[in-house]
Amino acid sequence: MSARIYKPAKAATQSGLARTKQWLLVFEQDKPREIEPLMGWTSSGDTRQQLRLWFDTKEEAIAYAEREGIAYRVEEPQEVKRRTMSYSDNFKFNRVGPWTH
Repeated sequence: MSARIYKPAKAATQSGLARTKQWLLVFEQDKPREIEPLMGWTSSGDTRQQLRLWFDTKEEAIAYAEREGIAYRVEEPQEVKRRTMSYSDNFKFNRVGPWTH
């Protein structure tokens, strides 16, 4: 059973930075999911997939995985590149692209 330790990225529909400052430990899927023949639902006997552990730091998550004997891999977060722009920049005369209404 292996686990993945990462820092979740901000969702596209999310304006704030909630749940992006903590590190998350999730377990990888051991066996494939099965389709239940009567209802057609997808099921799995692996209950560790449902487990999500949140940690304040990467070191805490790594220490937990090592203490419990869990094989893990760490995915470092990518740097966020944002262009700061104010609302009035949309109406500047030296704007690069044409302004359409």
